[in-house]
Amino acid sequence: MTSPATAADLIVVRGRGRMSALGTAREWAGPLTSPFSTHPTNLPVAALPAPAEAALAELRASHPAYRQLDRTVLLALLASRQATIEAGWAPESTGSQQPETNSQLAVSIGSSRGATGRLEQFHAEFLRAGGVPAAASPLTTLGNVASWVAFDADSAGGAALSHSSTCSSAFQALGNAVAWLRAGMAERFLAGGTEAPLTGFTLAQMQAIGIYSPRPAADWPCRPGAGRPSTFVLGEGAAVFALEKLSATTWEAAGRPSLPVLEGVGFGFEALGSKTGLSPEGQHFQQAIRYALEQAHALPADIDAVVLHSPGTPAGDAAERAALRAIFGENLPPLLSNKWLVGHTLGASAALSLDFALHVLETQQWPVAPFASDLAAAAPKPIRRILVNAAGFGGNAASVVVALLPGQP
Repeated sequence: MTSPATAADLIVVRGRGRMSALGTAREWAGPLTSPFSTHPTNLPVAALPAPAEAALAELRASHPAYRQLDRTVLLALLASRQATIEAGWAPESTGSQQPETNSQLAVSIGSSRGATGRLEQFHAEFLRAGGVPAAASPLTTLGNVASWVAFDADSAGGAALSHSSTCSSAFQALGNAVAWLRAGMAERFLAGGTEAPLTGFTLAQMQAIGIYSPRPAADWPCRPGAGRPSTFVLGEGAAVFALEKLSATTWEAAGRPSLPVLEGVGFGFEALGSKTGLSPEGQHFQQAIRYALEQAHALPADIDAVVLHSPGTPAGDAAERAALRAIFGENLPPLLSNKWLVGHTLGASAALSLDFALHVLETQQWPVAPFASDLAAAAPKPIRRILVNAAGFGGNAASVVVALLPGQP
């Protein structure tokens, strides 16, 4: 564990929020029945449950400008509000902040596809009528995701950054936020990922690749690490983190609280001929993991568990495990996953995986998958430091090392 004497170099998570097929609860608990549902296309999907859907509708009706926003943006707004409330940056009664409170608040949000639903709606209107409204362009640019989060958070002039690097987008956003904080270019950051891809066209794209799960929604259709056939299932959701740079003086003055710390963020890349493929050895995973460990000043033996990217595709699952064996040897740390609960949420998946990792660190518990796989049911020792992986089309990968800053004994 990093010494408190070096806490000036640490980035702490003050608050976190999430939206997924499990709703908005802070705790990750496995439901007794599958949380997946059947889309009108007859494919299984991980969609928001009714209470979360009601919260989304309430948010959309709360502000005239919000009625035209894409679902992806609204998911990010709700997760960001949770994070700011938990961080103490916002009054819980209103979900808004005093302008002076957030004068140095910056925003960094990742999304693989951005405003998917609105883009498809505008395109359908164009095909039907031959034109689109003036709002079509600003409402479908990727940059409108972070800018609306900044607006909703009353950010007064802070950076609003949007990232798209397929399924590692959230960690690209997180890495940028960490770099800005360490450089003193911002005092606070809301960083994470969001995605609302459950549209007919997007589902058809995933099905065309030949990776979609053949299992029905009620039969736990997403099964990371279970082998063949492929069990990829699309989901929607968002997770956002309230980040601050912590000084040793501040930590001591606050009574040395136990806090989640982002110790390392690493990236890896492969130049591949197939943009949907990856090398069998997972070279981009290996590079990202090594960089993350180096930043964390950690050895492979210091990692107590790994939250996998593992989308349920045989080739992707195998490449990630090959990369882990190249670094850890044959005795791998306990392997964990949340995709069997929330599906693959594309640009939000890394952020939801990090939220899951923080839950494991804080509670030392996680739900056990109800199917045969290599996912761990228990750990041989307390989990103090977790590696979280993400990867996407185009040969890119990202890894984060997260730990708990030890509190006052």
